[in-house]
Amino acid sequence: MKTTAMEKAGETAGKCGLSPKDLMQKAHKIKYDEFYTRYEDIEKEIPLYDKEIWKDKVVFCNCDDAVDEKDGKINENRTSAFALFFINNFKTLGLKKLICTHYSGPVDLFSAGSDGQVYLITYEVGKDGKIKIEKQSPKGYTGSFDDPLSLKILKEEVDIVCTNPPFSRAIEYWKMVVKSGKKFLIISNISNAINTAYIPYFKDNEVWAGYNRIDYFLNPKKQLADASGHWYTNFPITDRPKYKHLKIMPLKEIPEKYIKYDDSKTLLVDDCYAPSNYNKPFAVSARPILNGLLEKGYSIIQEKRYTPYINGEEKFARVLVQKV
Repeated sequence: MKTTAMEKAGETAGKCGLSPKDLMQKAHKIKYDEFYTRYEDIEKEIPLYDKEIWKDKVVFCNCDDAVDEKDGKINENRTSAFALFFINNFKTLGLKKLICTHYSGPVDLFSAGSDGQVYLITYEVGKDGKIKIEKQSPKGYTGSFDDPLSLKILKEEVDIVCTNPPFSRAIEYWKMVVKSGKKFLIISNISNAINTAYIPYFKDNEVWAGYNRIDYFLNPKKQLADASGHWYTNFPITDRPKYKHLKIMPLKEIPEKYIKYDDSKTLLVDDCYAPSNYNKPFAVSARPILNGLLEKGYSIIQEKRYTPYINGEEKFARVLVQKV
């Protein structure tokens, strides 16, 4: 049986107000940070954005794992997918510089830091037009995204952050990256849009869903592990393909089996339906938010998840939205 990586973050989710019925119920914290993004998922997402957003920019992978480099050559089998993608597409995207952090944890997926070495990799075009790679091991540097040096780099050098933050520290990571004011494209839990810790970002239009979900990660043995992840960003999204999944229509035209009222008389709408002529708040799951409902004239109106009860029985968490 495959392990669902995102479901392992239950402990953190519980602290954020998710009920036992939510996606993250009764999950373990042990080893849930030891999952890695696949190259094909990065390759699927990034080309969907205007290539001009990357031109002459400094990209920071501040939750990366390893770049195995020797004499200017990259060992692809022992280099993390984010670093490898940007290295492979450095000139195509027109990047100015790529900076990746590395720290060696209890499990070293890429066998590139088993000695516990912590370092920064900088990949850039020199004055002579040639690409150069520099590895630094600053004294006292932890390699963590919140290390003073990482924060200094983020503030002073970086234009774009692109990475998969550790699940156990996603709340503090989101707070840090949003506050930084930098552009970002990151992976996080698919249920964040209905998680109290993250709802304010969606409500205030500081973060929205990227284009794709993440169905699989790699575990430390490089085996596929089921995931419930999604890309999130503050880059503009144009012509979102998932708009087609939204079914916005008059309330009376929505099939009866997809609408109900809870004990407080709040309307609950399922299967990506949304009433076009209903002016009161109604509750939806994460899926319509990920499909772009907030870009279609609806807003989140409450900065915490909404838990409906029907006949006194708690139902799955949702978020309250309203037609603008």
